[in-house]
Amino acid sequence: MVNEVLGVMEELAASGVTMLCVTHEMGFARRVADRCIFMDRGAILESAPATRFFDAPESERLKVFLSQILH
Repeated sequence: MVNEVLGVMEELAASGVTMLCVTHEMGFARRVADRCIFMDRGAILESAPATRFFDAPESERLKVFLSQILH
C-alpha cells in the first residue's frame, strides 16, 4: 500500500503539482523533492535544496540520519 501511495505522489510531482510531505521515506524524498527540511525534536536543523540536502548535509545530526537511512 505504501508503494502505491508513493507512486501516485511521484506522478503528481512529475506533473507539476506542489505538495508538502512529511516523511521518513528518504529515497522517495530524494526522487521528488525540490527542497527538504530536517527537523529534530520540533526544531528545524537544516533546510536546503534537495540536491545539497542529500549530497552535502551541513548538520552532523542530518549526516548521521542519512547514513543510517540511505544505503
